[in-house]
Amino acid sequence: MMVEVGSIVVVLLSLFSGVQGLPTRRSWATQSPSCGYESCPATKADALNVHLVPHTHDDVGWLKTVDQYFYGDRNDIQHAGVQYILDSVVQQLLSDPGKRFIYVETAFFYRWWRQQTESMREDVKTLVNQGRLEFINGGWCMNDEASTHYNAIIDQMTLGLRFLKDTFGDCGRPRVAWHIDPFGHSREQASLFAQMGFDGFFFGRLDYQDKIARMKQKEMELMWRGSASLTPPFADLFTGVLPNGYNPPPGFCWDQSCADTPIQDDVNLEDYNVDSIVSNFINIAHDQANMYKTNHIIMTMGSDFQYENANLWYKNMDKLIRYVNEQQKHGSNVSVFYSSPSCYLNELHQSNLTWSVKDDDFFPYADGPHDFWTGYFTSRPAFKRYERMSNNFLQICNQLEVLGGKSSREGPNGKGESDTLKEAMAVAQHHDAVSGTEKQHVANDYAKRLSKGWDQCQILVSNALSALSGNESPSIYCQHLNISVCPTSEELGTFSVTLYNPLVRRITWTVRLPVNGTQYSVTDPSGKVVDNEVVPVSNFTRDLRRDRGYAVNELLFQVSIPALGFSTYSVSRTGKIKNVPVRKPEKHDGHAAPLSIKNEFYKVTFDPLTGFLSEIQNLENMMTLPVTQNFYWYRASEGNEESIQPSGAYIFRPNSSQPMPVTKVAQTYTIQNSLVQEVYQNFSSWCSQVVRLYRGQPFLELEWTVGPVPDGDKVGKEIISRFDTKLETNGYFYTDANGREVLERRRDYRKTWPLKQTEPIAGNYYPVNSRIYIKDKKTQLTVLTDRSQGGSSITDGSLELMLHRRLLVDDNRGVGEPLSEPGEFNDGLVVRGRQLLFLSSPEDASALHRPQAQQEYLQPQILLYPLPSSKLGKLEFSAVQSELPLNVHLLTLGQWDANTVLLRLEHQFEKMESANYSQPATVDLQKLFSWFQIESLDELSLSANQRLSEMKRLAWRIKDAYSYNLKKKWTYGVGADPPVITLQPMEIRTFLIRIQFK
Repeated sequence: MMVEVGSIVVVLLSLFSGVQGLPTRRSWATQSPSCGYESCPATKADALNVHLVPHTHDDVGWLKTVDQYFYGDRNDIQHAGVQYILDSVVQQLLSDPGKRFIYVETAFFYRWWRQQTESMREDVKTLVNQGRLEFINGGWCMNDEASTHYNAIIDQMTLGLRFLKDTFGDCGRPRVAWHIDPFGHSREQASLFAQMGFDGFFFGRLDYQDKIARMKQKEMELMWRGSASLTPPFADLFTGVLPNGYNPPPGFCWDQSCADTPIQDDVNLEDYNVDSIVSNFINIAHDQANMYKTNHIIMTMGSDFQYENANLWYKNMDKLIRYVNEQQKHGSNVSVFYSSPSCYLNELHQSNLTWSVKDDDFFPYADGPHDFWTGYFTSRPAFKRYERMSNNFLQICNQLEVLGGKSSREGPNGKGESDTLKEAMAVAQHHDAVSGTEKQHVANDYAKRLSKGWDQCQILVSNALSALSGNESPSIYCQHLNISVCPTSEELGTFSVTLYNPLVRRITWTVRLPVNGTQYSVTDPSGKVVDNEVVPVSNFTRDLRRDRGYAVNELLFQVSIPALGFSTYSVSRTGKIKNVPVRKPEKHDGHAAPLSIKNEFYKVTFDPLTGFLSEIQNLENMMTLPVTQNFYWYRASEGNEESIQPSGAYIFRPNSSQPMPVTKVAQTYTIQNSLVQEVYQNFSSWCSQVVRLYRGQPFLELEWTVGPVPDGDKVGKEIISRFDTKLETNGYFYTDANGREVLERRRDYRKTWPLKQTEPIAGNYYPVNSRIYIKDKKTQLTVLTDRSQGGSSITDGSLELMLHRRLLVDDNRGVGEPLSEPGEFNDGLVVRGRQLLFLSSPEDASALHRPQAQQEYLQPQILLYPLPSSKLGKLEFSAVQSELPLNVHLLTLGQWDANTVLLRLEHQFEKMESANYSQPATVDLQKLFSWFQIESLDELSLSANQRLSEMKRLAWRIKDAYSYNLKKKWTYGVGADPPVITLQPMEIRTFLIRIQFK
């Protein structure tokens, strides 16, 4: 009986569809593609058009791991199963050609797609070709915008968009960027999206004060100028703020996870509610329309992991559409229909209005007076560093996969591949991954995925170097050199060191290896003896590594590595194994002479009373700056009478504007030799630092170690390193955006709206991805970081960076556990990192710190061989004929398919930033590489999913001096005839090249 009834229903539905003039499934499945703007629903010029956007927001890990979310495991933590969402939605779309849905996270869709039958895949392709299943954003994940580096953002977007392009063709290419959940928005992100070919960008979160002001002024939609260097409109992106974050309007959530009342339309039942729901909806639509400029508004119908039972949503939305539109017969002007962000964007474009221009960013984000989401800029600092190192290694893996050819993937070290690390790095960019806002077990899973990717890339890198050098000896990776652990260098008396340099310029690098001897001979690839020194392993490091290594000394020597190539050095122990005495810390009583260290570029002085850094001298330009550096901690609020908001993984809220110093006196000792000058500072049992000048190094290095942060006093602590000077900065300081352009910051100020400051510390923190600086007219102090951190200038002449956080309560933003990482030994996380200081004039600063920032970001990879270099074949190699100019950087060199290679070059200076380096740069690609020649090339968009000559973006009328040609869509063409290309400041150019090895 049940089967017969179901069969009758299907027949009746088919007949009903025919009566209404709607195509049956068989007929619409064979229709030609009509995706993109052509597939958008009809709208009414004299109506308030409400675009309902059915969607789900599926975090690529947060409270559960990626796998747990996909399969629906661990529902005791959170009920969510992405595979069931896609199953359910697709069935609903196949059953009714009037329905639409958007999907965002390619990492999940890729998994689901691999499990489908060919029949289902064909059905889904039909849905995509009709624009009814539309991909929005299209990256592997929806990446964070504060803690991410632009290189990793581009890579993860490229990975996702390539899958969509390869699978669905042009109909799989998203037209709209969609960052509904990240916690603040970066100007650089807008620039990258624009260069990828997106027509618009929608997001859900912005500061509550900013949102109030924009709603009143009808400025919820605008043109965002993503770059101060690129000529408009190349980095301009139409941007809209969604009215409800990414949730439905209140009272209209019909998921199984919601408690809102469904539409009950049987007039014979007591709970009939159509009239009240329709009235409420029409009122909400008009209220929302009052905040926007056109007669079109958008409503996001969905939320986190919704649509697992899509029938609930669609059944109620079908009724909503029917009953609201029926009111037009009674004078209503509201027209509601299924739509998508791209269709909504297209209507805004056709309105031909003039839009305001914004040229700053949307940081910091606050959702209440005491609720600044600035803690996650630093949360999980060890993972933030591991992610940065992993991208470093991924770029090396990509390059050597090209240079080593087929032998890199299968060689003497076994089978290796880069895909595992590519996908793990893409997942790590998620806004609850590198941001540090996930549960601990999820953070562990992210790290595990990266580790598996490292394993595969290590095989590939070893194979490639074997192919390039002719050496098939097994290589050894020492992954704990930062704590002086490497069994090979500790145990062997003779070994070789190979260093691969991913930059297209020769670099000098200082190698530090743990050893147990006191005298060594080191020779370079030509057999020339290289200066070396042996220093004792510090007590700081001995305590940190515990029983993971037994080296008593460190061997130091400097190497020179050719551009995009490697050098191999030979090391032999010549003396007996014995300890070099470790210096004991000295107490300070104010009577000793000031301690100082010095190299060719800097002299650094320390206060004899406190042991703190007190003065930096730049010896080249005779510039002196008194500067004091110390470690402090903010006491984390757990809520008070002013607000119950505590500090947590997301939120930074100190309970006082004055941080506590870790100590008032640091114990110090110094090591000085021909290669390095070092001052060891001990601030407490859990906080220490080495201040270091290497020979020939044009900056000061600070290696800090913090943790385990004590919590026995039941107080959460947020640790900062602060530099205090007498520079007259007038409230201004400067931070980078995702490692690229620098933005001017001003304390207690927002450029586009009047700020009422309620949190003088947290409300002035900004993301620092690679650098922060302060300056006056003559002097600039710049600090480079080795990972993403939060930073600020709380008082004039002061600069601070948050290094570590250990908190005792959750901040009530969903993660449900305190940010108190256990560390490897379950007694609290210990973190070690580096800061590089530059003292210069403002005019000279960029020429120093921009190239160094790239060198820190793409450090050389070290491999050891348990053999003398005489047995290792070719000892030096470079894949280029000539080095790139200092203002040009090789951003990407990676295998695309069996016959082609993806190449990206970028200009790494801003417009007007440097008199010498902010000029256009020309590169002859055919003369760049020595290892292969370019047979053909095709210029692509930044995301490599369309030819640049075919990339067309919507043109907009804006309140600006620039006048866009509104009669045609913008076409981005090749600026010069390949292979000779010209790069303008901050320009990135992407090529697909076919190569032939020489």
